[in-house]
Amino acid sequence: MKLKVRVVHYRHDCWYADIDDADDRQPDDPYWYADGCRTQAEAIALACSQLAAFDQRIAAGADPGRISETRTKAA
Repeated sequence: MKLKVRVVHYRHDCWYADIDDADDRQPDDPYWYADGCRTQAEAIALACSQLAAFDQRIAAGADPGRISETRTKAA
């Protein structure tokens, strides 16, 4: 599985980060996201932490699941 991290600065005080499939051209359903980070460093640190968690889950044989899939399971 090839994942990518995208970090975006929006407004004057907020950063957004998400993790998605490297080959997915539509960023509408990522595996994970963090919204409202105060700094770029915070957004990157959160994304790196989540990538490490995904690495452990994938190594254990689990699929990380997309946001829409986790919402469906929770409902």
